[in-house]
Amino acid sequence: MYPQDLKYTKDHEWVRISGTEARVGITDYAQKQLGDVVYLELPEVGRQLSKGDVFGTIESVKAVSELYAPVSGEVTDVNRALGEKPEAVNSKPHESWMIVMKVTGDNGEHAELLDATQYSELTKS
Repeated sequence: MYPQDLKYTKDHEWVRISGTEARVGITDYAQKQLGDVVYLELPEVGRQLSKGDVFGTIESVKAVSELYAPVSGEVTDVNRALGEKPEAVNSKPHESWMIVMKVTGDNGEHAELLDATQYSELTKS
């Protein structure tokens, strides 16, 4: 159910790390908990984030939730298309990236991320 090429946080973000680039979004589990997404607030390019920092908010018909950086780095790209069509997060959560970061943290941060099996177990409890 959860793509094997992604890593996951306990806060329900996913991250695809390729070299020093990290692409970030929210998981299918998260979007199901939120319900219909109606608005996203994302950071500006150039913003420095430490692992665990709030990088934006996601609003649904049920709630407003904060989005957390899975790794430390600098925001190098923001998915502006999601600002216009935030509902894409509901239909394709693992394809609808929100930000791209240039990773500056050490590999120890990556060790704390969950793989697909671990994340699947987390969402069952």
